[in-house]
Order: sequence, then structure tokens, then C-alpha cells
Amino acid sequence: MRILVAEDDAILADGVIRALRQSGFAVDWVHNGPEADTALEANQFDLLILDIGLPRKSGLEVLKRLRGRDSHLPVLILTALDGVNDRVRGLDAGADDYLAKPFELAELEARVRALTRRGMAGSPTLLKHGALSYDQVGRVARLNGEALELSAREVSLLEVFLARAGRLVSKDQLVSHLCEWGEEVSANAIEVYVHRLRKKLEPGGVRIVTVRGLGYSLEKHDPR
Repeated sequence: MRILVAEDDAILADGVIRALRQSGFAVDWVHNGPEADTALEANQFDLLILDIGLPRKSGLEVLKRLRGRDSHLPVLILTALDGVNDRVRGLDAGADDYLAKPFELAELEARVRALTRRGMAGSPTLLKHGALSYDQVGRVARLNGEALELSAREVSLLEVFLARAGRLVSKDQLVSHLCEWGEEVSANAIEVYVHRLRKKLEPGGVRIVTVRGLGYSLEKHDPR
């Protein structure tokens, strides 16, 4: 899961980014409104954490432009302004939640989890593929009922494969989902991650097939 943090306070942004990365999220950071606008137009994210007081273009402007593009991306607003009118302005502009500064990182993480669940409204939170089940909210995978020990990268890979089960997934798609800006991940590294995940899934009959020169595919599950 990939999150964009738009926050001009570098110290605050660093704390937020560290906490989210420890929870297994890929996190990118921008520190002004125009950068946030550009990033949202050019990339796919699963959540936006947005400071209202961004320089050069306010967070509210960024949010309005995002919703004007018919994006349903979940948005959590951060702001030092905690009056009722300020909260109303943010929510009316299209925010999904509102967190006033200063805040505890534990509360931020809880709100991220809540927005993740909300973003899945109408979609099953528990995905199943043969003997494999995956809780998208808790980010826990089980094989034949037993919890799998997966690294953050392996969990992110599994999310991509389950979302596209039976369809081809290119290495470029995997890099886009797994990696943050400026992070160099080679094709060989992707192969290593896939190999490790494959070894953990195969005992339950779940197969990741390599399509030479094109990418990978999680085999369609035949219940017969």
C-alpha cells in the first residue's frame, strides 16, 4: 500500500513517514502544494495525508483539485487549525478525516487503518485464493489457517498478486506498488522478492507463475 504525505514541516513529516514505514507502507513525501498536485496527477496512491497549511498552494486547494478530477482517494487532513469552522471547511472540500496538530503517532496510525477499511467499502476485506486467505485491513496472510511470516515487501507483493489473480503483473507494476521515489530496485531484486514469496505459498498449492520476459501471474484457483 502506497501513501503520499504532503507536509511542509520536515520534522513532523519524518516522524510520520518512519511510523508508517515501520507498519509496512511505502511512503512518498512532498512539502508544498504544487508538488502534491503534480504527484497526485502522475501517480497512484492508496491514501493521502494532507497538511492544510502547505506553502505555494494550500492543502484545501490541492484537495479541491483532487476531487475535481473525480478521485475517490481517501484523504486525512492534518492541521494546526482546530476550530469547528476549519474542520467543516476541510470536510466540505472532500476530506475523509481530520487530525489536529499536535497528535500522537498511534492515533494517526489508527486513523490510517480506519480510512483503509473505509476505502474498501463494498469490497471484501478478506481475500481468498485456494488455501490462502488475506486480511486486507490487518495485512495478515494465512495458509491453511496458519499465519504466514512475511516481510513488508512480501505482503505488498501479495496484495498486488491477489488484486490481479489470474492476470499478468509486470515487473514495472510491482516496482510502482512497492517502491518510493528515489528508491532503486533492480529487476533482480524483484525476482528475489517473488522467489521468497513463492516458496512460502507453494506448500499450500498456491503458485506464482513466471511469464518469461513479461512478468508474473498468480494462478487462477480452480475449486474443483
